[in-house]
Amino acid sequence: MLLFGRGHLAEAEGHARNAVRIAPTDPVSHNLMGMILTEMNRPQVGEFHYRRALELLGHRQPILLANLAWNLKNQGKMAESRALYEESVGLDPSILQTLLGWARMEETDRDFARADALLDQAEAMAPGHPSIWLHRAVVRGRTKHYDEALAILDRIALSSSGTGLGTNEMLEKGRLLDKMGRFDEAFEAFSGGKRLNVEQGGPVYMAAHATQLVERLKAYFTSSRLRIVPRATTLENNPKPIFILGFPRSGTTMVEQTLSAHPKVSAGDELTFVSDVADLMPRMLNSPLTYPEALADLWMGDQCEGLNNLRDYYLQRVKQLGIVEPGATRFTDKMPLNETHLGLIALMFPDAPLIHVLRHPLDIVLSVYSNHLTHGFYCANQLETIAQHYVLVMDLVAHYRREMTLKYLAVRYEDIVEDQEPNVRQILAFADLPFDKGCLKFHENKRYARTASYAQVTEQLYDKSRYRYRHYLKHLAPVIPILEPTIARLGYSIDG
Repeated sequence: MLLFGRGHLAEAEGHARNAVRIAPTDPVSHNLMGMILTEMNRPQVGEFHYRRALELLGHRQPILLANLAWNLKNQGKMAESRALYEESVGLDPSILQTLLGWARMEETDRDFARADALLDQAEAMAPGHPSIWLHRAVVRGRTKHYDEALAILDRIALSSSGTGLGTNEMLEKGRLLDKMGRFDEAFEAFSGGKRLNVEQGGPVYMAAHATQLVERLKAYFTSSRLRIVPRATTLENNPKPIFILGFPRSGTTMVEQTLSAHPKVSAGDELTFVSDVADLMPRMLNSPLTYPEALADLWMGDQCEGLNNLRDYYLQRVKQLGIVEPGATRFTDKMPLNETHLGLIALMFPDAPLIHVLRHPLDIVLSVYSNHLTHGFYCANQLETIAQHYVLVMDLVAHYRREMTLKYLAVRYEDIVEDQEPNVRQILAFADLPFDKGCLKFHENKRYARTASYAQVTEQLYDKSRYRYRHYLKHLAPVIPILEPTIARLGYSIDG
């Protein structure tokens, strides 16, 4: 719980798994797993543990019901989530966090009046509570009442609690100020939020670990070696993955919403299965080596079909979680930074479309800096480390493209925004899908996008996020030398 509270989710997961191993019939251990896996964007597995905890407990415990409701909200199962929140509040109407979670669910589901009513109920219970004000600010921001939202955040800063704004509040304030065109103040708020997160023990960029992994991947995935490495076969009668690749905040959610509006495509969202396969590979191939070197065991007679087994593990996880809806023949996997494992993906699914969403690197760095993210070895707390990790990953992608034959399509976020239909047609054709007009109305897609972009993708296509960096050039000056070679290689420029 201490690690969970500090945001060290991967470490917390290890201890939670041990708790389940030691006490498999203890509801507390399963509740712990549910909490951690839900926050790690693995809500389907988290749901299993919450339901197991309820079963072991033997009665409907309000906090556990609210935890499961939050989990289901993160899966986009809004009706089920709402029913559980109603049940939880009916059993105990005095739990503030339950009301706040319910209000957030209604805000996510675009029922802003219901969210406000729940916050009124919370306010009656705990007048002046900063968390209530923050939730109100989020609702006001969603309804584009930016001045009201900002005034609420200023109330938090001046409140008698004396704690001032926390990390999330400061980042929310920055995003509001950005929408209001107050860019210097917005950047100050972003920087303050990131600085506070580090001061309070937030994880820092694991630069050495990230660099070492990339260098090992480059050393293994070479054309000379790949000529003799086998590939998995394609299962014709199974639903097939479409991999949407890209750095966080590059536009991958918009592309997934576009594709999943097609009647033949189910949204998988952020699936961890590729990285899970990488972690499990040594055991599955009976190798003493770690990934990627364990792939050398594919040359053994008893492991020559090992990639088929890795492929089947991935597809079995997809089946277990019920990702593919009736009538669909494809599903998306848009785990951020899956492009790090582009080589492994191409070995397991040589015919799968690899759609790499590009965006101006300065826009990506700025957008990551303005949100609380953990992807990318915790690079998000400093501009310089975001830029360094972006360059590291893009160099690795360039390496894969030189050394391997890939079914790869690079698409620019800016091009989709500027001229939507021909770019959507290109993406669908590349994924071997017929054109469907519904894909042009991705904002009408009712599924919940479980990312920081969830609000943006409920709106019609707009260009306010294109080249947003121009308002922040003086603030981004420290990272321009880091990014300049990559900016030029991708065909972008730096305009004032």
